[in-house]
Amino acid sequence: MSFFLSIVMPAYNEEDCIEQVVGSWTDFLKSKFPDKKTTLIVINDGSKDKTGEILDRIKVNHTHLTVVHQKNGGHGNAVVNGYKMALKLDSEYVFQTDSDDQFVTDDFDKLWQKRNQSEFILGYREIRHDAKVRLFITRFLRSTISLVYGTFILDSNIPFRLIKGSFLQKLMDQLPDPAPFAPNIFLAVMAKKSGQELFDIPITHRERISGTVSIVKWNLWKVCIRSFRELLRFRLELNRKIKAIKKA
Repeated sequence: MSFFLSIVMPAYNEEDCIEQVVGSWTDFLKSKFPDKKTTLIVINDGSKDKTGEILDRIKVNHTHLTVVHQKNGGHGNAVVNGYKMALKLDSEYVFQTDSDDQFVTDDFDKLWQKRNQSEFILGYREIRHDAKVRLFITRFLRSTISLVYGTFILDSNIPFRLIKGSFLQKLMDQLPDPAPFAPNIFLAVMAKKSGQELFDIPITHRERISGTVSIVKWNLWKVCIRSFRELLRFRLELNRKIKAIKKA
C-alpha cells in the first residue's frame, strides 16, 4: 500500500532532543492526516551517543515511525537514503526536516497550502539562529548558485521542503552518484531550472540548544571549495539533466 506522506529526518547525536522531536512530528502526522497512511523516516547516521538506542526504544509505541540505522556517512548521505526509503514506500508526498528541534510543525501548513501549485516547495529561514560559519556558507552558496547557474534561491539547502513523490523520483534519477556533499542544493537547482515555483516561504528557525553541529568539524574553506567544485562540475551536465527531467 502506498504512503500518502513520508517525512525524512536525518539524525546524528541528538540524544537530548530526539524523543521530543520524533514525538512532535509523529503526533502531527496523526492529527493532520488521521485517515492517511503516513510515516516519519528517521535515518540514524551512525550516532555515537544514545540516539540510536532511544529511537529503538520509542519506535515500539510510535506506529508512525520508521527507523533506519546506517554507518556515519554525513548529513547529505542520510538525506539521500531517507529520500530513497520514501520513494521505496511509494510516497505521494515527501517532506524533509531536521532532528535538531530548530523547526516547528505548525510551519508545515505554509508549504502544504501550495502543494497544488508546485511539485517542489521550499521554506527559508527568515531569521536564522546558526553559527556564523554556517551563515557564511549559506551566503557563499547563494552567490555561487547565482553566478554558476544564473538562478537565485534564498535558502537552497534548507531542510524544510515539500516534494511530490513522482517529481522527487525524477530528480533523484539525475542526482550525481556518489551523492554530493549537499544534495538538497542540487535538487533545488534542478527543480527551479525545470520550471517549478519554489515559493521560498518564510518559516520559523529556533536556536539550537543541544546536539552536534557536524559542519563545525569541517574547515570552512574546504566546505566552500568542495561545494563550489561540485556545483561547477554539475553545471556542465545540467542542461542534459533538465531535459531528462522534463521528458520524464
